Amino acid sequence: MAVPGEAARLRTEAEAKPLKLPVNRRVDERHRSITPDGLSVWYTIQVSPHSRIYDVLFERSDRMPSDAECEAWLQELLPDKVAVEAPGLPGAFARRFDAFERDPSREAPLS
Repeated sequence: MAVPGEAARLRTEAEAKPLKLPVNRRVDERHRSITPDGLSVWYTIQVSPHSRIYDVLFERSDRMPSDAECEAWLQELLPDKVAVEAPGLPGAFARRFDAFERDPSREAPLS
C-alpha cells in the first residue's frame, strides 16, 4: 500500500465529512485505513465555529506503532502542520496525534 495515495484518500474523506464539536465519537469507517501489515490509521477533522482539530490515531493488535510508521503517515496527512502526541495508557497498542488550527478573529472576546 502506498502511503501517499492512501493518505490522500483519508484527507478527502475527512474534509468531506468533518465531525462537528462537541463530538459524538462515532466515526465513519471511511476515515480508516488498514495496511497489509496490520497498522490501522484513523484520520478525522473536528470543527467548531473558530477552530479545527486534526486527529490521527494509529493502532496495532500486536505492538505499539513505531515512530517511523507514524511519521510516514503524519507527513502525508498533516503537511505543514505540527502534530503533538497525546498521552496514552501504559501498555496500549495505540498512539494519537493532534494538530490544532485556530481562527482567533472568530472567537468570543475574553472578559
